[in-house]
Amino acid sequence: MGRLQILPGNIADMIAAGEVVQRPASVVKELMENAVDAGADSVTVVIADAGRTLIQVIDNGCGMSPDDALLCFERHATSKISSAEDLSAIGTYGFRGEALASIAAVAQVSLKTRRQEDEVGTEVIIQASAVQSRTECAAPKGCNFAVRNLFYNVPARRKFLKSDNIEFKHIVEEFTRIALTRPELGFSLSHNGRDIYVLKPAKSLKFRITDLLGGSLASEVVDLHARSSAVGLDGFIGRPDSARKTAGSQFFFVNGRYFRSAYLHRAVMKAYEEFMAPGLTPTYFLFLEVPSGSVDVNIHPTKTEVKFEEDSIIFQVIYASVRKTLGQNAFGASIDFDTEGSVELPQLSGDFDGFRSSPAPSIGTDPDFNPFDLGRSEEAFSEDAGAHPGGRSAANPSAPSSFDSFPASGFSGAVDKSRDYGALFEDKFLPTTQLIILQGKYIVAPGSSGLMVVSIRRARERILFERFLDSLDSETHVTQASLFPVQVRVGVENRLLFDEYSSLLSSLGFDISAFGTDTIVVSGVPEGYSCDAAAVEKMVSDLILLLSEGPDSVSVAMKNSLAEKFALLGAMSEAPLKSPFEAQHLLDALFACGNPEYTPNGRRVISLLPVNELDKKF
Repeated sequence: MGRLQILPGNIADMIAAGEVVQRPASVVKELMENAVDAGADSVTVVIADAGRTLIQVIDNGCGMSPDDALLCFERHATSKISSAEDLSAIGTYGFRGEALASIAAVAQVSLKTRRQEDEVGTEVIIQASAVQSRTECAAPKGCNFAVRNLFYNVPARRKFLKSDNIEFKHIVEEFTRIALTRPELGFSLSHNGRDIYVLKPAKSLKFRITDLLGGSLASEVVDLHARSSAVGLDGFIGRPDSARKTAGSQFFFVNGRYFRSAYLHRAVMKAYEEFMAPGLTPTYFLFLEVPSGSVDVNIHPTKTEVKFEEDSIIFQVIYASVRKTLGQNAFGASIDFDTEGSVELPQLSGDFDGFRSSPAPSIGTDPDFNPFDLGRSEEAFSEDAGAHPGGRSAANPSAPSSFDSFPASGFSGAVDKSRDYGALFEDKFLPTTQLIILQGKYIVAPGSSGLMVVSIRRARERILFERFLDSLDSETHVTQASLFPVQVRVGVENRLLFDEYSSLLSSLGFDISAFGTDTIVVSGVPEGYSCDAAAVEKMVSDLILLLSEGPDSVSVAMKNSLAEKFALLGAMSEAPLKSPFEAQHLLDALFACGNPEYTPNGRRVISLLPVNELDKKF
């Protein structure tokens, strides 16, 4: 007997479901797309426990007949295509008939549906691809899908789901993508009994962007419109000065369908090259319209990737359109052609001596002058005064000297080093700490063997690194309370990140609380961070970038990496030293570290300049 065998249908369905149903967000995507295809103008999504317990999608679309309500759970049952030619003219979201069959293979599903012309509705209950019952029921027009206990019969898949906040974040992403494509429809999303979004039909896409992502984001984008023989392009692109380090507000749509494309993303980034700093990502919402026969949407099980017939042309159209829009909105360097009221500068020829109102003053110099010759007399000094910026010039000897205002006893011809230079370095004329803050970047301190120069930013990095390590180990922290808490709107998805890592952030010294569904309130930051509102907003943006990497546990290896990242973030916080006493406090904290000479990634913190090196300069 051979070794090959045909898999039972239910096992084959469970395997195939892995391509379509990867996580709860996949179910939300498929059911919402079916609701839109059914002609609904209102779609309600109800989630419990991030989709583990319940995913319910209710619409007021066309509904299904009793026979179709049963047949829709069969694999490849579809009303969208009937021949191979239909594949080249797909105008709907779903078309392959795999979604409901895949969902029914790994969950307990119930469907209540009714058409407008039917007096009663139909309820179908299905579990592990097996129909449990089909009965008549009272139901409004449309469909009501309830998916319970996702992956209940595939424990390995259920075990590897992420935390509730992470899984719900993915659900919000899918909800947002579909809601953006249909601003004329109403959508709502609730989680564990709490409304997250209640979206009424919007007048335009920009109103829908405001409802979903906030008014601040909508105010940071400008309109884009372009037409060519290959593609029509509409949408919005963000201002270069609003670009962020984190990705998340970048959307491509083709013929009303969301898709991902690293290739076309490069076209946008290339257009922004000269308008923003490297490492930033702009916001964009780009809607492409192409002939249905020139794009293949059937190359990926989840239909998030597409293939264009002329992708190089579309690349060039996107690049040129974005570039043109940036230029039209004066985001680049500009020339002011409005000269009305400006000063008219004379045009001088090569012979411009005639325009001079007075001859240039002559400057007398003494090549033998030695400022370190202490034996020079007052008369010798006076003779050289014409060469001194404050003295009488040779060209105008009657001009008053800037030194005339000083009393005669305050200036002697022969400089008395013991009385003048010595007095300059008496302790009473210097801060008690004898420290110098150089351009806000370095601390310079005298030592017995020379000068010590300390990088302020790197010193903070070392201090914060060891402080964060102690906080992660001992769960004790030092929080610097802000006098005025700062509200930062981060969006629903990023708000869930802060919920996910709230205990970790608290252990590091951050005092961050949720406010509504898309906003956080920063009431305190770790010691050494700036509490200024602008600095806090920048800190939140950097925190989102760090948290989106998604560490699941704080292991020993991860602690060092995490502490290093947060230390670097804190060191870059805008909190300049204001006095030598603050500099002394920083040095005290630095020398209390286990390794004050180097940052966690091995860069030098302290540099010594010996006296013999100084001697070589003179």
